[in-house]
Amino acid sequence: MDWLNYHHLLYFWVVAREGSLRRASAELRLAQSTISGQIRALERSLGEQLFTKSGRRLALTEVGRTVYRYADEIFGIGRELQDALKGRPSGRPLTLVVGVADVVPKLVARRLLEPALQLPTPVRLVCREDKPDRLLAELAVHAFDIVLADAPAIPSIRIRAFDHLLGESGIELFGTAELAARHRKGFPRSLDGAPMLLPTENTTLRRSLDQWFASHDIRPNLVGEFEDSALLQVFGQAGIGIFPAHSFIADEVKRQYQVLPIGRLHGVRERFYAISVERRLKHPAAVAISRAARAR
Repeated sequence: MDWLNYHHLLYFWVVAREGSLRRASAELRLAQSTISGQIRALERSLGEQLFTKSGRRLALTEVGRTVYRYADEIFGIGRELQDALKGRPSGRPLTLVVGVADVVPKLVARRLLEPALQLPTPVRLVCREDKPDRLLAELAVHAFDIVLADAPAIPSIRIRAFDHLLGESGIELFGTAELAARHRKGFPRSLDGAPMLLPTENTTLRRSLDQWFASHDIRPNLVGEFEDSALLQVFGQAGIGIFPAHSFIADEVKRQYQVLPIGRLHGVRERFYAISVERRLKHPAAVAISRAARAR
């Protein structure tokens, strides 16, 4: 039977947490060469590379991130055991690691994830943003508990994944007071030739918007295309153009960006999913997210 060397795992965990051998050496009070040798021994025993060089720092590989998550749990339980033996409440939070597709607006992601932080049990939320295909690839090796996306799992990525529909939202157009006053009257025909800020063509929302404009024979003046919805909204706040946002965060959009609604695009809706490797969500925080989203 193969046994895991927990000393090697501890050295790996500290280096991953600190981001460098130098800082880990100071904390562990061991020579950098000693720690480096122990990590290499761990990599040999696992048959996987755990770190790559990223400038002067050490970056975790995909396997390294998975090992780090388990190590974090293992040593967290060790601390909890010590606290229990000393008669102290551990207060150890649940950890929910979420991959957020870069096309999901920041305000939407925050609204969807908030219920996880409202559970009676403390929850530590870890969010990483990336392209959907990269997130799904990491989901397959259990780097995430769930992935938030605006579309179901991509069929071309052959992983065992399950889509959990959280809900859908309508789409409204917003603009500064000047743009709103100019384009509300005669909506939606008033959008023909109007300055418009849109998500890039690789997004589900952009395809829906293009179809809506075509079906209404409207040709807006496309001023800018953005992958980052927050950057798009900042340009909208500056009055560069009219921009779309989800109806269920309309109040926050108006307040945060000091803009006004111009009109709702009837028939345009966007769905949001939690994607997991489980047929049924089991993590208490993920279940809370799903229940709250569906109730909303």
